[in-house]
Amino acid sequence: MTLTTPVNYPFPWTPPMAIPEAWETLRERSILPIALPSGDPALLVTRYKDVKALYSDHRLSRNTGRYPTSRISADNVIFNDPEVDNDPPRYLAERSLVTRAFTARRIEELRPFVWEVAEELMTAMEAAPRPVDLMEAFAFPLPIRVICKLLGVPAADQAKFRHLVDGFLSVTKLPADEVDRCRTGLWNYLGDLVVLKRENPTEDLTSALVKISDDDPERLSDHQLQHWLQTLLIAGYVTTATQIGCSLAYLLHRREVATEIQNDFSLVPAAVEELLRYQIMGASLGSLRYCIEDIELDDGTVVPKGATVLLSAEANLDEEQFECPMKMDIRRKPNNHISFGSGIHYCAGAPLARMELQVSTEGLLRRFPELRLAIPGDQLRREVGSFLDGFAEIPVDW
Repeated sequence: MTLTTPVNYPFPWTPPMAIPEAWETLRERSILPIALPSGDPALLVTRYKDVKALYSDHRLSRNTGRYPTSRISADNVIFNDPEVDNDPPRYLAERSLVTRAFTARRIEELRPFVWEVAEELMTAMEAAPRPVDLMEAFAFPLPIRVICKLLGVPAADQAKFRHLVDGFLSVTKLPADEVDRCRTGLWNYLGDLVVLKRENPTEDLTSALVKISDDDPERLSDHQLQHWLQTLLIAGYVTTATQIGCSLAYLLHRREVATEIQNDFSLVPAAVEELLRYQIMGASLGSLRYCIEDIELDDGTVVPKGATVLLSAEANLDEEQFECPMKMDIRRKPNNHISFGSGIHYCAGAPLARMELQVSTEGLLRRFPELRLAIPGDQLRREVGSFLDGFAEIPVDW
């Protein structure tokens, strides 16, 4: 393969429980030409040290709606909003406002509620006919209920919310008209939510964010507020649900690893981090950037001005950063993975995702000591045409 021959990206999970073969040799070159699902060209930066550095490099712009950036999807612009400035200094000012509302204390205060929801869902699982689809019975409803409580979305709207978000994140899964309906519907809903919380504030993140913004000279416009709520919603729901499914599917496929955790639940936090490093879900699509100046990497390779660039989450398997990276090691320390991004673009929702993953892993393995996959792991089916490479369903028994 020459450097001018693009390969289709993301790489398929075949078989579904094994790291894609292409990942193992990915770092033989620092940049790989790829074709996005739209067919548009891009460059994938493959090595951990380069990816880490480029997350904070001003020469890579996240304002992909303002530049002629390649499309992820032919039918969906996904995150390309020309009215939102995702670069410093404006981005840093906005992020500062958001993090003042999205505090560690606020997240930790949610932990009892997360356990309450988890126990309720597991009780329903016990009463349901078996096998049970873990995605529908647990992985999807837990984070959608949590993020809706956090944002102040009425419980009656949760099913609607989920449908709109799923359409928003379609890459090739849904037709263009359905994608447009979902994008418009989600945006309008969040706009109405901002108005409602400004007029009738309650104890939720949306109300806090609206108040902080309205009281600050760097205040966000309603468009920016909606954008940040949309970002938090997607990070707090879909990516977490997908990771819960991927993590549990892997643990049940490698039952000896699940048993190791069951013998010592103090391993849960480290296991969650290792599963985040190892079970990547196509997250590199979310790192889309536009190169506004030539950038020379350590090995002399140049990322050219005008290129669309993805920062590889697969760099979590870089041999120079992680010892035996192809091995799952739930005792791995340190574990400086980049599944949540890095630097100024580190995911604001990471603490919430971590907490939900910890509760899910411990809760399910405690409540169901004999929890197992109802079909062989290699027969599980990965989603096709979605933004994330999660499982369509995970039938389990116990």
